[in-house]
Amino acid sequence: MDLWSIELDNYDKNHNEKNETIFTLANGYRGLRGALEFSKLGNKGNFIAGVFDKAQGQVSEIVNCQDPLGLNIYIENEMVDIEKCVVEGFKRTLNMKKGVLITEFTVTTAKGRTLGIKSERFVSRNNVHRWASKYEVTAENFSGKLFIENYIQGGVTNSSWDVMNRTKHLKVTKCTDVNPGIALEANTLDKGTEIIECTRLMGENDQGSIFRKRRYCDFGQMVSEVYETIIKQGSTHTIYKYGVTYTSRDTEKNLYCTALEDIDDFIALGYEDEKGMHSCAWNKLWDNIDIEIQGDDKAQRGIRYNLFQLASSAYDGDGRVSIAAKALHGEGYKGHVFWDTEVFMLPFFIYEWPRAARSLLMYRYNTLKGARENAELSGYKGARFPWESADDGIETTPKWGIDYEGNWVRIWTGDEEFHIDSDIAFGIIEYYRATGDKEFLINYGMEMLLDTAKFWQSRVEYNKEKDRYEINSVIGPDEFHEHVNNNVFTNYLAKWNIEKALYYKEWLSKEDEHKLRLLCNSLCLSSKDFDEWKNIASKIYIPTNKEGTIIEQFEGYFNLKHIEIKEYDENSMPVWPKEVKLDRLGETQLIKQADVVQLMLMLPEEFSDEIKKVNYQYYEKRTMHKSSLSPSMYSILGLSVGDTSNAYKYFIKTVYTDLEDNQGNTDSGLHGASTGGSWQSVVFGFAGLSVLKDGTLKLKPWIPKHWKMLKFKLNWQRSKVTVSIYQNHFEIASDKEIKIEINNKIYETNKNSNLLIQQGKQ
Repeated sequence: MDLWSIELDNYDKNHNEKNETIFTLANGYRGLRGALEFSKLGNKGNFIAGVFDKAQGQVSEIVNCQDPLGLNIYIENEMVDIEKCVVEGFKRTLNMKKGVLITEFTVTTAKGRTLGIKSERFVSRNNVHRWASKYEVTAENFSGKLFIENYIQGGVTNSSWDVMNRTKHLKVTKCTDVNPGIALEANTLDKGTEIIECTRLMGENDQGSIFRKRRYCDFGQMVSEVYETIIKQGSTHTIYKYGVTYTSRDTEKNLYCTALEDIDDFIALGYEDEKGMHSCAWNKLWDNIDIEIQGDDKAQRGIRYNLFQLASSAYDGDGRVSIAAKALHGEGYKGHVFWDTEVFMLPFFIYEWPRAARSLLMYRYNTLKGARENAELSGYKGARFPWESADDGIETTPKWGIDYEGNWVRIWTGDEEFHIDSDIAFGIIEYYRATGDKEFLINYGMEMLLDTAKFWQSRVEYNKEKDRYEINSVIGPDEFHEHVNNNVFTNYLAKWNIEKALYYKEWLSKEDEHKLRLLCNSLCLSSKDFDEWKNIASKIYIPTNKEGTIIEQFEGYFNLKHIEIKEYDENSMPVWPKEVKLDRLGETQLIKQADVVQLMLMLPEEFSDEIKKVNYQYYEKRTMHKSSLSPSMYSILGLSVGDTSNAYKYFIKTVYTDLEDNQGNTDSGLHGASTGGSWQSVVFGFAGLSVLKDGTLKLKPWIPKHWKMLKFKLNWQRSKVTVSIYQNHFEIASDKEIKIEINNKIYETNKNSNLLIQQGKQ
């Protein structure tokens, strides 16, 4: 296996759902789960970013759109069904370098006919509306008729595996015989979003078309075209399937005409040329985002998989969409956007693909209206961004869900997990600090910073007796504990959010005073508010122990029962201690994921190395890592405080979250935050990248002994920086002059030249 490929060497129908996620192909506009055309089992999925609907569902969710992948092969009248045939030589390969999925196998039917099948599929990065497949079929031991059926299935549902929650979001409005080709149009039931899938089969050889007959069928919820061809023993037929997708979100033009024009152009261009341009686009992207790890094939392959799927999930051409927690890879969390985007995924885009980072932040700006409505509905001011977000910024967290024991429980995160506002403010500041994009900050970012600070102004509670501001009845990142008071992550970031809003308010008064006046007028802010913000920020309560060294995760946490974690599973993940009652987790000090540790990673300049170390040691013993977000964060902070013993273990668990399904739910979609955490583990962890208060880049590298080299690129203040870390020296290259601190010593790079640092010396 090469280091650019993910391979599967056997077929097991029991793992179809998981493998569909792993082999998903996406381009940010849409995702096609890695379904096998020749299997009827699994959870097929076609997800288009921004297409949400509620219908009979509990809340608005991403729509599983009509399935365009349908393809059946019949030998005479015997269908090739992988579950009913003898399968040999099965192999699937995801070529991450080129963005192509290849499947090869041989099947023998019940009547003894053997057919070799090799297929490949890509979802174009060159034209996001296009996708295509290629099939090479070889008659191994027979001659006769083949029937090739191309179909589009419109009778799809969400939650198809869950009879109590199955929901249909599509109404098929039109089936069309494009001849050659078929089209199926549908509308979402609530919002009326129009969606068209148009596909066409092409089978040609030196003599022309290989097809002898064609039949078109309209089955109401499904449309198909069937072709007859004759194949001789030992010969191979090559068939191409072209597909295009459009929605009414993409164009005001007639969808059918738009799709027909595009598929005609696609076929005129040809499968190989479109695939070539698609792969070229991937090559250009890889040139910016690749991380090279020499000496560790497992780590190299794993990090590339995470980078591939993370980059596949973003679309820099539409500021109305973001990346869901499960990306475009499944229905998990109903396709909703969480803090995962700004805190875990956004840093990758900020430093590697700034244009996509800006687009992700524009999603939040474009949903400000909904955020303000959320605040108003809950009795607050400003903007209250939703804990779970769909397409309009209205809170979409389900009110009920299933707990660890399978019981229905009330979900409080949408009511109490307020830190999302500060997480978004964090993303805005991080983006501006790294890119210097003043236009974004002035025209979009400032409005969000001020309106989130205004929310905190209305959310804090003044404790007159203790002369402090508190934020009570909240949920922090550790969701085992609900309705807690003064969660430090929430309080500290609220304080930070307010302080940054005040700082950049002064900055804007110098950069564009007119814009500031307009913002203050539209947001109803005055100097009285700003004075109150300063007072609030200076008096927000941050609980600690008596010595002031260990931060108390929330008020009263130290009084809870400490239960020691003693057992770990085959993935080195903690096993529930035997004495724990899963419905009483809030009575223990066990935590779901990084909370205080998460704060120290987001704001490293705010805490001393000693404070970080004692808090890392304290909370590491109490963390169950019941979220894929968690292991990478402990890897990074562990390295920051000198604990290298766990760093590699946590890193490998992070990069193989989906490939090894160590959270047990890969079948419902990608762990998007974990893909971002994988990048952060390398760049913020092993490379020790951070930014000093004066805006200077800082590196404090440590790499495992078996790594010969770690190499990656960064965008920093419009310069391209290449970092190469070896066991005994470092190399820094930049296309512009930059200042950088490495192991506590300041260096300056020259334009387009390498800086060599040998054992801490220049």
